[in-house]
Amino acid sequence: MPEMNSQRSEDIDLRTPSGARPRALRDDTLGIGDLARLTGVPVRTIRFYCDEGIIDTVRSTGGHRRFDQAAVDRLGLVRRLRGLGLGLVSIRRVLDGERSVGEVVAAERAVIDVQLADLAWRRASLRAVEEAGPAERAARLELLAAVERGPAARDAVIRFWRRAMLAPISEGMFTAFVTMAVPQPPVDPTPAQVVAYAELVALASDRSLTRALLERARVNIELISDEEALMFGVGEACALAEPLVVAGKAPREGPELERFVAAHASVRRSGDTPEFRSRLLTDLSHEREPRMRRYWRLVTEVSGEVATLGSTHLWLTDSLERSVRL
Repeated sequence: MPEMNSQRSEDIDLRTPSGARPRALRDDTLGIGDLARLTGVPVRTIRFYCDEGIIDTVRSTGGHRRFDQAAVDRLGLVRRLRGLGLGLVSIRRVLDGERSVGEVVAAERAVIDVQLADLAWRRASLRAVEEAGPAERAARLELLAAVERGPAARDAVIRFWRRAMLAPISEGMFTAFVTMAVPQPPVDPTPAQVVAYAELVALASDRSLTRALLERARVNIELISDEEALMFGVGEACALAEPLVVAGKAPREGPELERFVAAHASVRRSGDTPEFRSRLLTDLSHEREPRMRRYWRLVTEVSGEVATLGSTHLWLTDSLERSVRL
């Protein structure tokens, strides 16, 4: 007899009156129809789980599928996990003891978080184009089309900084710099933030800007004895300047600038003299050029933070210029 007819007769044989509890046979096993009614899982789905090895079964002498209590419990867990949207691969790992329910649920939630972030980015991008005036809509569309996802945008900017840094520094130091210099894409960005990030990517793709930074980096390799010591000292100066930047104070001379100059003087084996400050201002001219100023303003727009690494560093270099010009 064909398999279909065998399964159908199996369901009919075990059918109980409406509302009655499924009838367990004398050997304490259940037929597929009873199992379906007990768990709320359709017969066809149970057959599929059996074929996939998700649910264990035995065959009666008549060739019918039989299920014990362990199968009932297992199928109940499968149904609940499927109700949360988990795939069979993850469910099988739980059933086989490879991962806990908490682990697979956390992994699934992480996947959904990524999907939601992508959707939020797309929504903000669409709004940015929609809200643009007719004159700027085409340019904005082209700008945003090059940045489809937030994580990809950040990766592009990180690659820019990795190309621009020639001096040897540890991966840990580079990671610390990136944390401050390349903002995380907002989880739920506004149209303005998406546009700002797209402009960051456009700057990072500007080959002439990269060449200018590389040319200065080649000169600095000869001048600077310890790049990491310089980054650490400048970081301390930026931390001192942060409250002043937040308060909107104008660039000025003070302990913040003195620490900044001292950091540069130390790795250049020089003292803090008027002549040194003039040379240093020339050395830092590439960091004060309009495109880099724009870069750091965009970082502020994306992050929402007033005192970023870039804004405090620019405040210090402007303070240096003030001290030289006086």
